[in-house]
Amino acid sequence: MQIALLEDDLSQVELLTHWLRLAGHHAVAFQRGEDFLDAVRQQQFEVLILDWNLLEVTGIDILKRIRQTSKVRVLFCTSRDGQDDVVTALLEGADDYLVKPPRRLELLARIETVARRARKMQANAEAFEVNEFKLDCPDRIVSRAGIVIELTAKEYSLIEFLAVNKGRVVGREEISEHVWDDTFDPFSNLIEVYIKRLRTKLDEDFGTQLIHTRRGVGYILDDA
Repeated sequence: MQIALLEDDLSQVELLTHWLRLAGHHAVAFQRGEDFLDAVRQQQFEVLILDWNLLEVTGIDILKRIRQTSKVRVLFCTSRDGQDDVVTALLEGADDYLVKPPRRLELLARIETVARRARKMQANAEAFEVNEFKLDCPDRIVSRAGIVIELTAKEYSLIEFLAVNKGRVVGREEISEHVWDDTFDPFSNLIEVYIKRLRTKLDEDFGTQLIHTRRGVGYILDDA
């Protein structure tokens, strides 16, 4: 797997790249944000690993710039362990969040999990349409009534999962497993936060609501 790491602590760079290469991954490390962004623009990486506290810029700033043009999977590995930090990273488009010091097997498992979700979605690649809403999986383009709608990586993953299961109610645990990972707490309010954001972007300016809540059961994408 092609992996890029942005980390300015040399001891962490050596440790993480050693673990990744032992596991058979091709890992490239960067200490400067601009060098990292240039590499991400020019090369095809499957997973990016970001630290939050960097000398010249924050990992969140880097993530925001990445999400302007790319849906590549992003894992934060940082010493910041506050709940607000985790939520901020996820809402800005991170796919997972790991607190330092990382444990080797957990790090590798989380990398595989976010990559596996991406591959699973790509394997089901096709277009889904519901009442002027269209999701083009190969190009990861979401539109309604011909208007392209910009989504974060996590928003896209969630609407894609709902679209793949259009007409069927999917529960919180099923959403957390497929859109987040096995360690995500399905009883947190993060799913509701993302559903609200999707409704704002996909439903508010159009005549028909597509994302429905089935109280006590889950959510469904349908025009009924």
